[in-house]
Amino acid sequence: MEASRSALPRRWLLVLLTLQAPLAWAAEPPKLDAANTAWMLTASVLVLFMTLPGLALFYGGLVRAKNVLSVLMQCFSITCVVTLAWVAAGYSLAFGDAGAANAWYGGFGKSFLSGVDFKALKGSIPETVFAMFQLTFAVITPALVLGAYAERVRFSGMLVFSVLWLLVVYVPIAHWVWGNGWLQKMGLLDFAGGTVVHTNAGVAALVCALVLGRRRGFPDTPMPPHNLTMTVAGACMLWVGWFGFNAGSALAADGSAGMAMLVTHIGAATGSLAWLLCEWARYGKPSVLGVVTGMVAGLGTITPASGFVGPLGALAIGAAAGAICFFATSYMKRALVDDSLDVFPVHGVGGILGTTLTGVFAAAYLGGVGYAEGMTMGKQVLVQLSGVLATALWSSVITFVVLKVSDALVGMRVTAEEETEGLDTVLHNEKGYNL
Repeated sequence: MEASRSALPRRWLLVLLTLQAPLAWAAEPPKLDAANTAWMLTASVLVLFMTLPGLALFYGGLVRAKNVLSVLMQCFSITCVVTLAWVAAGYSLAFGDAGAANAWYGGFGKSFLSGVDFKALKGSIPETVFAMFQLTFAVITPALVLGAYAERVRFSGMLVFSVLWLLVVYVPIAHWVWGNGWLQKMGLLDFAGGTVVHTNAGVAALVCALVLGRRRGFPDTPMPPHNLTMTVAGACMLWVGWFGFNAGSALAADGSAGMAMLVTHIGAATGSLAWLLCEWARYGKPSVLGVVTGMVAGLGTITPASGFVGPLGALAIGAAAGAICFFATSYMKRALVDDSLDVFPVHGVGGILGTTLTGVFAAAYLGGVGYAEGMTMGKQVLVQLSGVLATALWSSVITFVVLKVSDALVGMRVTAEEETEGLDTVLHNEKGYNL
């Protein structure tokens, strides 16, 4: 009897400890996960690989031989100047905390990466790795834009434009969507950059093409790619690097990353084949340029959906990307808008299409992750369209302002004579080929 009484308090003690255990676990600080960290280090390298050398070679092969070095130089230099701007203020404005104003921008509390030290964590990975991963996105977005004004812009003007555009166009939208800003709180689904990267870059590219005007001789003078072998090599690098872009956006080595990688590959393959079939039916022959452009369209369009849809959604989105971006590109050429390397009809249209269709194929009965509580397909599509509209408005208006400021500061366009001679010689006193 005495033994039974003495056991009673111990039982109650065990019950109390059991009840308090979840509270203790909840209070534990975040811990570094080695597997997640290793994957995010790899993903960061893959996304940087997309710009250097992937995009550089892809764009470089598409221009004329007299301008190939200028495009390679632009991609390389953008990587450098964006890195410094990101360290100084970009990361803080995108992913800092501005308190009461945090819906709109991140503040300057993390300027020059203040507080991003050896011990700082972002979830289960070091904040240093998170900052580096996001930097690679910041690098490739203004690099995508340069495809619209290739072959006619001064190097100094390109540098000024890229830095200003990063800080006042890219960074605010990144904060709205990924930095706990107003679009993220609204419930916008953009896993890896349908609005932040592709819609943003595409709309900015269209503004650049319209404001800066056509290349000398366009459209009467033929301006075919000078080296499709280089372009295909760059496209292959983009395809491989894109796994870091999309699967890395899970910020963990988990099922979400695995599905993002799978649907990214499906979207790329489907988009490529859809473009090929459209081109084959219309022109009688499938082209190498078409098949790699369709791949890029598929990748850009699946990007916002990659963490939210399943294989069925990827097939539908990829097919839509290849067909719609093909016709958008054809229309742009007929409309005589000289978007040199088709940034808007591929990335802009793809980003808008992918962001919108994410609201459809995220549905659980279509193989997606399902909607948040209280959200329906119709409501989610409206949220997606709101995000697209906000991104397009901000990007178009502020890009126009940045172009005018850059032109006033250093000048944007080269002279007609310099353009005819070629930017490699005029701006860099070098030639891509000495044959």
